[in-house]
Amino acid sequence: MIESERLLLERFLRYLATERQLSPHTLKNYQRDIDQLVAFMEQSHINRWSDLDNAGVRQFAAQLHRRGLGGSSIQRCLSAIRTLYKYLSREQIVEHNPALGVQAPKTGRKLPQTLDVDQMDALLEIPVSDPISARDSAMLELIYSSGLRVSELVSLNLYDIEFQDRSLRVTGKGSKERQLPIGGKALAALDRWLRDRDQLAHFSENALFVSKRGTRISVRGVEQRVEYWGKRLGVKGNVYPHRLRHSFASHMLESSGDLRAVQELLGHADISTTQIYTHLDFQHLMDVYEKAHPRAHKKDD
Repeated sequence: MIESERLLLERFLRYLATERQLSPHTLKNYQRDIDQLVAFMEQSHINRWSDLDNAGVRQFAAQLHRRGLGGSSIQRCLSAIRTLYKYLSREQIVEHNPALGVQAPKTGRKLPQTLDVDQMDALLEIPVSDPISARDSAMLELIYSSGLRVSELVSLNLYDIEFQDRSLRVTGKGSKERQLPIGGKALAALDRWLRDRDQLAHFSENALFVSKRGTRISVRGVEQRVEYWGKRLGVKGNVYPHRLRHSFASHMLESSGDLRAVQELLGHADISTTQIYTHLDFQHLMDVYEKAHPRAHKKDD
């Protein structure tokens, strides 16, 4: 690919960072996806963005599929290409968008792993005896109480909690802020942790949850503590923060049946993302049916 075309790509990435104000994580995904396209174009001796056509994009998607990429990953690549060409068209570099109409191959959607109510109760019975266990109890209670992503949990500051309103403010994906309720047990655990927090936190630290070093706890730090308590309290299977969020969503939907409310609580931009929990709920019903209905299975002669 000639140098002028690479400069156009750099301008596109700056546009995403400045005008679109995408997060560093999202920018990295765009960079990785477009880099794969550039490699394909160079392999195919396509030197200019305007030379890539619909057939070329289809060949690129097929190549990704042969390499073992799943449908969602390929669809993300295609979305990145469409965004790139929309930008190039705006800049009057190209007259067509070769990714329009190209679809990724469909793959089966993997159901999220959850813990049932009894397993969640067991996991949340953390014996609090010191500031670390008080912190861990509050973190796990809050993830399950409010359905938080682990990134949202670690980004919380002291002023984000409203004890009087029993709520918190959190900034999710796309820098979108939402207000969430906090359950009574989570509030009690938070109150217990805040009484001990000064024993760990640096004086100037605003983070709600801190590590032993006194600074904001990391995502990896939370993952390690959740895994630790899962093993110590005898919860079967892998226990990780997002499994608590999945459990929150599944239990809320099973009890309320209100898909829109669960979507709002989780901060999903698209309700189709939330609908995966309806499949999970139906799978649970099927399991109960198979075990309980006297004519669910054909009896042996």
